[in-house]
Amino acid sequence: MGNRRLSRELVIQFLYLTEMNEGEIENQLKSFWESHPCPEDVQSFTEDILKDIFDHKKEIDVRLEKYSDNWTLSRMAVIDRNLLRMAASELMYSKTVPPKVAIDEAVEIAKKFGTEDSPNFINGVLDRILKELKPDVPLKPA
Repeated sequence: MGNRRLSRELVIQFLYLTEMNEGEIENQLKSFWESHPCPEDVQSFTEDILKDIFDHKKEIDVRLEKYSDNWTLSRMAVIDRNLLRMAASELMYSKTVPPKVAIDEAVEIAKKFGTEDSPNFINGVLDRILKELKPDVPLKPA
């Protein structure tokens, strides 16, 4: 597994933790790193993604609600909701991650941590967001 995949999996684990536990994010993050030691580059990339998610959570959630037909965020499985937040944040705010990589990574992690339906659901919502953000990017290879 590559370092960026590991970072993304750590993002999902941390987001899950924050939804299940009350407390300050900074304190939870400190405890998280104590129990999940990893190389500095993995921690740095993980924290970059988390920062974008927490800094832009409202905007990300509005977009997710718009494109997840008949699903509110509160009705989604915790893993699916947080995979969508992570990938949407990369689509919307990352200048270094190609859009297709963000989507593919979320789908692959969904196969590992989500339900049988998670990969298709996540792919569909993220493709719709990508089409809005970058209408010139083809959704399927030509």
